[in-house]
Amino acid sequence: MRAFRTGLPALLAAGLATGALAQGPVPPVAPARPKPAAAPQPAPDPAFEAARAAFEALPEAERRGLQDALVWTGDYNGVTTGAFGKRSFEGIQTYQTRTGAAPTGLLTQPERTALKREAEEARRAARFKVQPDPASGVVVGVPEALLPKKSAIPGGTRWQSTDGRVTLDTKSFPQGETSLDALFERAIAAMPGRKVTYKLKKPDFIVITAETAGGRSYIRYAEGPQGIRGFTLGYDRALADKVDRLVIAVANNFSPFPEDAPAPTAPTTATGPTPRTPASGLAAAPAAPPLPGVQAEARPAATGLLLGGGRVLTAASALESCAAPRIGGAAARIERRDAAGSLALLSAEGLAGGAPPPPPLRAEAVSEGEALLVLGAQAKGRPSVAPASAAVEGVYAPLQPGAAGAPVLDRSGRLVGLVARFPTAPRLIAGVMPPTRYAVVPGKAVAAFLSESGLPAGAGKDAAKDAGKDLAKGAATTLGGAAAPVLDAVVAITCAR
Repeated sequence: MRAFRTGLPALLAAGLATGALAQGPVPPVAPARPKPAAAPQPAPDPAFEAARAAFEALPEAERRGLQDALVWTGDYNGVTTGAFGKRSFEGIQTYQTRTGAAPTGLLTQPERTALKREAEEARRAARFKVQPDPASGVVVGVPEALLPKKSAIPGGTRWQSTDGRVTLDTKSFPQGETSLDALFERAIAAMPGRKVTYKLKKPDFIVITAETAGGRSYIRYAEGPQGIRGFTLGYDRALADKVDRLVIAVANNFSPFPEDAPAPTAPTTATGPTPRTPASGLAAAPAAPPLPGVQAEARPAATGLLLGGGRVLTAASALESCAAPRIGGAAARIERRDAAGSLALLSAEGLAGGAPPPPPLRAEAVSEGEALLVLGAQAKGRPSVAPASAAVEGVYAPLQPGAAGAPVLDRSGRLVGLVARFPTAPRLIAGVMPPTRYAVVPGKAVAAFLSESGLPAGAGKDAAKDAGKDLAKGAATTLGGAAAPVLDAVVAITCAR
């Protein structure tokens, strides 16, 4: 397969390894090292820019559909987020070259139609069906033509090829039966002839890929209020050209905790349900029912920047479908929006006082490729700190849902702007949003809006100048060093249902 020669581990290293940083704690502050002189930025490629402009002018669903189609035709080994980058550009060129068209990277309407037709034929040939699995509670995509054998296993379901060379297992564990730590250690344990090619461990999910002389495997587990759920896909190494793209399709369509999904059903015997036995060998106690009136903590709908006086700044887009925003458990109201509809100012009782000063605003424009960082609110704990880089009219970063309104800082801690919008229905790979380009409300627009609202626009010119001096000295060039003064001002905005 043309675009899949790099293999699944390379895809994971390029996407998940970076994307996962957006969910982790603030990295420890390391001694700053002198930076080498920045290399001259290459001139923009007119063909790439024309293709990007045409692609991004399409509706989001159309963009994702085209990327998904390119996966199925074997011309693209990225993830289907709808964002246009180098992989999308090269994938389109590969498709065009293969079909005898000029490799412009820009799909015409007839080419889009032909691409979708070819992809649909490939899906139908694979009999790829996205389906709920009652045994584990997950939703998973299954290429049933390749995996026609279906059987029950403890806590899940097994789909297998006729010759046994490809196996897809779903699996669930109720709360208390095991832990992500135990599953992770078991998956990465040293075994003769087996090499772990990628491993990622976060508080709520793990991903591991491994290879042997004859096979490959992909393991993904996620933890939620219902327990731990995941899937494992193993296959003969000789089938990689055929199966690698199916692994991407399965991962793109996997949902461990779909909304309104029924609880997992235990496998049954002639005498009734068969209880699952944990690794300890002791019978697992039934999961305790939730306490009356207590709900799981809501995932942030947006990220806000605390300004003091009970006011919070965020992106207006995050509130389009949020009639009742809440901040820190308190009801909030929208005080005002800017004329462009990009920013919103919220006010909530109980937030007055104690807020750190907002970060100084950066006056000069960022240069494409410049190192930045984004602070995203989380339901629990400290905000996440994601490494980022300046992109054309935005920022390229591995963010997670709830990042709309997240402050974008340069490595001196100055505010470059706010993330303008997060996709309403992002396509995740193994539960993680890969690095994507996001539009940014620039710092100048933020300053003007705050000024109109009678609020201080940053910590003042002197603070901004001092921050610039710190950057020149290399005093705050690490993620943790630049983010530290702002972390306490980043808050989660949730929506009451």
